[in-house]
Amino acid sequence: MRPAVLNPLFAPVTSLAGVGPKQDKLFRYLLERDDTPRLIDLLLHLPSSIIDRRARPKIRDAVPGTIVTLEVTVDRHRPPPPGRSRAPYVVYASDDTGDVQLAFFRGNRDYLEKLLPVGARRYVSGTAQTFEGTLQIVHPDRVVDEAGFRKLPGIDPVYPLTEGLARGALQRAVTQALDRLPVLPEWIDPAVRRRCGFSSFAEALRGVHAPREPEDISPEAPFWSRLAFDELLAHQLALAIVRAQLRRPAGHRHAGDGALRDRIINALPYALTGSQREAAAAIAADLAQPVRMLRLLQGDVGSGKTVVALLAAAAAAETDKQAALMAPTEILARQHLKTIAPLAEQAGMRVAILTGREKGKERRELLARLAAGDIDLVVGTHALIQDDVVFRTLALAIIDEQHRFGVRERLALTSKGEAVDVLVLSATPIPRTLVMTYFGDMDISELRDKPAGRQPIDTRAVAASRISEVIDAIGRALDAGRQVYWICPLVEESETVASMDAEQRFAALEKRFGDRVGLVHGRMRGTDKDRVMARFAGGDLGVLVATTVVEVGVDVPAASIMVIENAERFGLAQLHQLRGRIGRGHLASTCLLIYRELLSDTAEARLKVIRETTDGFRIAEEDLRLRGEGDILGTRQSGLPGFRIARPALHAQLVAQAREAALQIVRDDPKLTGQHGEALRCLLYLFGRDEALPLIGAG
Repeated sequence: MRPAVLNPLFAPVTSLAGVGPKQDKLFRYLLERDDTPRLIDLLLHLPSSIIDRRARPKIRDAVPGTIVTLEVTVDRHRPPPPGRSRAPYVVYASDDTGDVQLAFFRGNRDYLEKLLPVGARRYVSGTAQTFEGTLQIVHPDRVVDEAGFRKLPGIDPVYPLTEGLARGALQRAVTQALDRLPVLPEWIDPAVRRRCGFSSFAEALRGVHAPREPEDISPEAPFWSRLAFDELLAHQLALAIVRAQLRRPAGHRHAGDGALRDRIINALPYALTGSQREAAAAIAADLAQPVRMLRLLQGDVGSGKTVVALLAAAAAAETDKQAALMAPTEILARQHLKTIAPLAEQAGMRVAILTGREKGKERRELLARLAAGDIDLVVGTHALIQDDVVFRTLALAIIDEQHRFGVRERLALTSKGEAVDVLVLSATPIPRTLVMTYFGDMDISELRDKPAGRQPIDTRAVAASRISEVIDAIGRALDAGRQVYWICPLVEESETVASMDAEQRFAALEKRFGDRVGLVHGRMRGTDKDRVMARFAGGDLGVLVATTVVEVGVDVPAASIMVIENAERFGLAQLHQLRGRIGRGHLASTCLLIYRELLSDTAEARLKVIRETTDGFRIAEEDLRLRGEGDILGTRQSGLPGFRIARPALHAQLVAQAREAALQIVRDDPKLTGQHGEALRCLLYLFGRDEALPLIGAG
């Protein structure tokens, strides 16, 4: 049950004055919620910058291009001449040092005469500029009388907005929400608060939303840091609760004699790399321990994680136990199966797949085999965690790209067995600080070797003005029997982004190369997508035009050329993942990054890094430096939650402190009892990490 003290913060934003159904829609979009946002969602939407209105010069001293607040007397109004609707409505005003024009385009006369009555004294705030030698403010941000001026904040916060939502409307809603802040119990240990110099949660919220100094809204400043620590503590505490649950002593262990693993290794067409052998040995050792395994296996695109996962499943099968591999998408699940099935078959291991596509009789038979223990390893998607999926003896849960799943989904899978071991796979090498931040206290294996036979990739940046040369080169490559990926960032034309979208590019290339060109994008039906992919994999198509759906899980060894259009619009991790689709066969491979001229510094730095190295771990570190954690974990692209306030790259020290505090809490008070326990429960609810709470009472 949510603590009652939080109820005011969980009221819908529509309970605020001035927030009706239209605003509700805009707030949902802004705050990324499917349902009506709550006051806490609004309060955790922090300003991105400020407007400093403290400069109050005389008119003659106003500096063009700066924001000024002027005390003026209104002299006269000049509406636009009849028939000249594009001319501004101008109000002339002055002080004892000079004149200023206040210009309003499409200004309403009645409204402006009430706002700025002739002869009245007003305080006007906005950006000063000069027009034909006279000082001018176009559409002043604020126009107030003496009473309004006394309430006018010297510093106005500026928020990220969505189209249709005015800054004033958002600010009024935030002010009302702050007024409803209840008195909350303190969840941070007093010693930590003293050491970090933290104010209370409520003071920090007020300090960021109503800043007194420009630095009050800086992510490194005390107010923001306090809120970042709260968010990190909630996250780390949830991880620590899950971890404590997983780390409890486990009875029968799940590593056999190695016979099945040996058969799989012998069936491989190549030798395992050194890091694959090390990872497989570490997993086998974990499976033999009297506590449950929680290990992260991270490695670059094509570093052989699936084979290591299969060896882990084989270790469980040697003790007559079952394993499940859950992937975030069907395309990824089927890619794993494609690698696993031939090896498993030769070793005598029984493997099946369960996704949303398996239906009716086929699904019923599969579930019956799973329940009877006739399947050793099932590969699938979210379909694995549905209620009617029952295992006879699930011992190992392998979770691919864990950050794409919530705690609830991971727990739903592990709850289908007793003392289930957990192996997490990540195709995105993740810097150490982020491993700790997102995954908590896990053991880590890294696959740093490239599998034998991988071809080097020549990566080049090409200006968009030379695209016709690129198309000519593609023609020569097709004539030589080569296959090409052509990646576009958008599915259809967007008014705001002048980029060639996938459908237009497909039409242009089809005109040139005919039926040798295919198209795949995220809005196509799964079966249609698979049909085109199968034609490309089978060699019927020479060029596959695609959006980033090919980023993961597509394996076509014959494809040796990758063209990425508008490469400057992709994150480093994404560019690296896309490039990893080539260089898988015996042909030397080329990746062409087509960029628009006039690159930003960040985009230029990204393209430089991707040209210089194919080391995913180095790329991940650079990505963190250039772009922040969202790109590295793929959360920006996939729209999944990272952190709203904390920036692990910036708050690395707070991550370590939050983790230490969370582990201490779970050691001292694992059931979150008493007053402090109640305060911590409040924290988990406020930051949406309450899904860990049911575990506290779990057996």
